[in-house]
Amino acid sequence: MGEPCDMVWSAERTTPAEVESALSAMLVQRHGEHASCIPARTLNLVCIVDARSRADLVERLARLGGYHASRTIVCSVEPRRTVISALVRIGSDMHPRPGELAVLRETVVLALGERHLTQLESIVDPLVVADLPTVVWSPADYDDAVRALLGLSQVVLLDSVDEPVPIEAMWRARRWLEHARVVDLAWVRTAPWRERLAATFDPPPLRPDLRRIRGVTVRHHAGSAVAALLLVGWLAERLGWRLSPLARGDRRREGVASAPGGDLRIVLCPSPRQRVQGLAGMTLETGSGRTLSLNRAPGGLLAREREHGGEQRAWTLLGASRGESGILGEAIRQALMPERLYGPAVAAACTLAANR
Repeated sequence: MGEPCDMVWSAERTTPAEVESALSAMLVQRHGEHASCIPARTLNLVCIVDARSRADLVERLARLGGYHASRTIVCSVEPRRTVISALVRIGSDMHPRPGELAVLRETVVLALGERHLTQLESIVDPLVVADLPTVVWSPADYDDAVRALLGLSQVVLLDSVDEPVPIEAMWRARRWLEHARVVDLAWVRTAPWRERLAATFDPPPLRPDLRRIRGVTVRHHAGSAVAALLLVGWLAERLGWRLSPLARGDRRREGVASAPGGDLRIVLCPSPRQRVQGLAGMTLETGSGRTLSLNRAPGGLLAREREHGGEQRAWTLLGASRGESGILGEAIRQALMPERLYGPAVAAACTLAANR
């Protein structure tokens, strides 16, 4: 087994130019020592996070595996810090054998103060790899810092479930969409449900039932109402429903939408058994008497279907859950791809959530 490709450099008081110079020198040295170690060149990821949450964020990023960004820049914010310190790490997941290539990933952790956030573009600009897409993400509430980096970035990564008020989460997403492409982890969590639902109605004999939907019930984690709103928003946009705000009860949201085939009832309710963010299950009822339910289960989604004559069948749709590390990895992958469905789904979700 060959030697490891990890290298580390740090400085307690430094400048972006010095960090960039050290990073370039490290790459030259590493490639000179191990010609089989080559830098990844896919995208930049810039994260702005409170210093107290930095360790959790770095650990979360370390679990991304093959979806790790080529160069990750973590801006760790300490309120009263006046100078910038830096930790640079270059590493690979493998020890290259003769004839093999090892892809290097670069991580830069900058400790800086709130006073530096107004200068964040000039701090980050020398550190991103030119000509690569740049994604900016702030798990904490540093929207002004994200806004300062819009000139450098093409994609804003966010997680709408972090905002406790769904309508405010949707408004925030719409504001970012005016300036950049948005990849929303709440939307990514709905992907397996959208894929399985579309596949269920893909056979031509079943497609007419999409026009006969008379009821939609979505069960979700108590903190993931946004994911449920986005899923219904996607359905509404694709099927031509006319929406109105859902009424809020003690534990659920419900209302009526107008569809080409007639009115339908929409119910969103939290599931007390759901322990992770995202959706727990959904049920569609059609005017023909057909009912389709999808529920989270070990290894995938458990599907149950009842025909209008009362006949029932059940089966498991494998591989639906990615886990939170998989969700983040998929979100980073989607940063490289165009997405035309999220914006209309957000607009529809704004209508549904208009009643606070």
